[in-house]
Amino acid sequence: MIINKLRISSILIAFVAISCNKSSNNTTTTTATVTSEDSVVIEVDPRYFLAAGLTESITKVNQTLADGSTVMCYKIVSNNTPSDHVQGPWCPTNINDGIDKGGIWFEGGKLYDVDGLFIKNLATFYSNTTWNLYNSATGAINVTDTKAACEAAARPNVDPMYKNYCVQCLPSYFPGIKKIYYIPVKPVKSKYTITIMGMGGVVGLAFNGINFDPPAPTQAILGAYTLAPFDDAGGHVNGATGYHYHAATGKSTKIKQSDAHAAMIGYAMDGYGIFENLDEAGKQSTDLDGSRGHYDTKRGYHYHVATAGSNSFINSFRGVPGSFSVSF
Repeated sequence: MIINKLRISSILIAFVAISCNKSSNNTTTTTATVTSEDSVVIEVDPRYFLAAGLTESITKVNQTLADGSTVMCYKIVSNNTPSDHVQGPWCPTNINDGIDKGGIWFEGGKLYDVDGLFIKNLATFYSNTTWNLYNSATGAINVTDTKAACEAAARPNVDPMYKNYCVQCLPSYFPGIKKIYYIPVKPVKSKYTITIMGMGGVVGLAFNGINFDPPAPTQAILGAYTLAPFDDAGGHVNGATGYHYHAATGKSTKIKQSDAHAAMIGYAMDGYGIFENLDEAGKQSTDLDGSRGHYDTKRGYHYHVATAGSNSFINSFRGVPGSFSVSF
């Protein structure tokens, strides 16, 4: 049942912004290794961002980072609507629905189509007969189909009424979201490696204005016998930050490289580039450090995302991250 189309979405998780003025409570630090890999440092290129995903022109402003330094940052304001791909679907509505009616799920590092048959077979898939998300007489699947239902089912303490539900929140439930990112124009290497923890802010930004998020709390979701599928582009919606990604699946805008290197898909919050997992020959880089980054003279230091089924992008920030906030 491993998918032949890539779709990932995320569960609705609590939002914690990375503060530009103080360290996040959801990060830990370890001493970074000093290297000579900074002879080439590539600045953020604002031309890569799609204008259709922004509410205003990108500007430069001085910002104080978490380490107390003041640097020039790009202020990027997103309208939280991808212009380069469709959003959803997430939950099928009947056990007879095909893969075009639902999203995907990951388990054990693998991706699975969330079609009707997948929902029907969850008790077998998880070896637990408590799973039962559908009406055996009609085949109808329990789906959160209102804003109130999505909010009740998506919170950490799932409302008992919505156990054994397929959880989805639609973008239309949370209109008018604006996301503001401050990303250093030129990456500033940190004295420490800042480890990305679950539910600890934002990892980075895709060129369409959608944020890359930390790992989704899948165990909390499964503990309530709910399933919160992901869409083809690796995104889903929550009430705190709207639509966001939990995996890179190749659907968002990418910048092809001239040397067959993996394509670029966005920037981390510290200003270093984020690239796909595989190069054009389908190979992974074998020399990545603990942050999932490495260096070359064309791209400077940069990151490569983990595989889509891993529920992560990168492991830590090499540089000092900027900040992120959201308004409705």
